[in-house]
Amino acid sequence: MVKRLGRVDYAPAWEAMQHFTAARTDDTGDEIWLLEHPPVYTLGQAGRPEHLLPAGRESGIPLVHIDRGGQITYHGPGQLVAYLLIDLARRRLKVRELVHLMEQALIDCVADYGLAAERKAGAPGVYIDGAKVAALGLRVRNGCSYHGLALNVDVDLAPFGWINPCGYEGLQTIRLKDFGVDEDVAAAGERLLGHLQRLLPPVAVPADTPTAPANP
Repeated sequence: MVKRLGRVDYAPAWEAMQHFTAARTDDTGDEIWLLEHPPVYTLGQAGRPEHLLPAGRESGIPLVHIDRGGQITYHGPGQLVAYLLIDLARRRLKVRELVHLMEQALIDCVADYGLAAERKAGAPGVYIDGAKVAALGLRVRNGCSYHGLALNVDVDLAPFGWINPCGYEGLQTIRLKDFGVDEDVAAAGERLLGHLQRLLPPVAVPADTPTAPANP
């Protein structure tokens, strides 16, 4: 199921992901949520507070300590956020494979605009000429993922300059608009969604599931 949520405050969306994941059963379908957030900094479990620079602390942008991996990042209007609530075992996926799949979906999405994006060893996310255009961060609980990815479409880049993005001092952050891409977040979301759905393996059918009898 795909949910297109529009612009949602960060904390309620995070709490909804946690509640959804905690309440899952074997019959709960996977979901992908597409949305934007108002301006917010989020700091992952191992995040170091010093990566929020003085200008960021003085900016008035709230900082939320959250339960995904990774360091600090920024979310704001004009940035596409996709949360992947996936039962990994049911799709026979390992965490590393899901991360690789998310990066590939982003690379393929960016390629649709005629741009060459790539991975960077040891630094999850997607980059164009060494500058970061998309970030990733996941949490897995009881074999099910939540959180996801963020693609900079037409987001204000100034708040990225007030942090060490993802813990890397001086890391340049860019957006699709800088390359002449004029699609809005909703359109970019549909484009990325198509690539995610194409790359996600199907739900595995349990071995003891009865099959329909063959036609006589």
